[in-house]
Amino acid sequence: MMASLMMSRHFDPMQLPYFFEENIPSEGNLYLGEGTSKHVAQVLRMQQDQLVQLTNGRGELFTASIIEPNKNKTEVKILSKTLVPVPPRKISIAISPIKNNSRFEWFLEKATELGVAEIIPLLCDRTEKTYVKMERMLKIISSAMVQSRQCWLPEVRVPIQFCDFISQPFGGSKFIAHCANTNKSTLNEVVVSPVAALALIGPEGDFREHEIEEAIEKKFDPISLGETRLRTETAGIVASVLLINK
Repeated sequence: MMASLMMSRHFDPMQLPYFFEENIPSEGNLYLGEGTSKHVAQVLRMQQDQLVQLTNGRGELFTASIIEPNKNKTEVKILSKTLVPVPPRKISIAISPIKNNSRFEWFLEKATELGVAEIIPLLCDRTEKTYVKMERMLKIISSAMVQSRQCWLPEVRVPIQFCDFISQPFGGSKFIAHCANTNKSTLNEVVVSPVAALALIGPEGDFREHEIEEAIEKKFDPISLGETRLRTETAGIVASVLLINK
């Protein structure tokens, strides 16, 4: 038994199964949640002494050894904990929900994989869907965090009206991406704060003129995301990539 444990510790950590558990002790034993337990015991058919990695989504990465695999309540022993630094620049995307759930969920998944730190459903004049299922959104982003082996779970805020959101303070660069034929810069041309950056992404049909004007009055810089007209979810991803890599 001890030999198999020692051998398993020589595995590449990137090859160990990776799971999200909201509450993980720094040491001692832990019973995994039912969903994780089922995956460990029934899907992966893991055995006693095999290793897994766990994160709580708050920058902590744990290595644990399986004590008792069970489809309902697998017990593990915490072996080590590592603190993963928060990314240097916090990227926030405030984006209008769209009618097509699968497209919006695709945005949530990909934004999480890219490392976006905060997602805000933004209710604009032309937003047609004003209700989002928070539990479903959290499930998607936690799954995407695990799939991409990250340790920081994005914050998903409750939907908020456009005018209320742009009035809130933000300690970083602020942008509004729109399609109106007015003076705009590209993200390649602007200086972005090394601390935080926020992009507003409008609904299908774009922001209304008064929304653009109000955002600019609140010190949001107007930007273009390219020469072509993008779907809302595509614009959200393009803005995410450009800001993360700026």
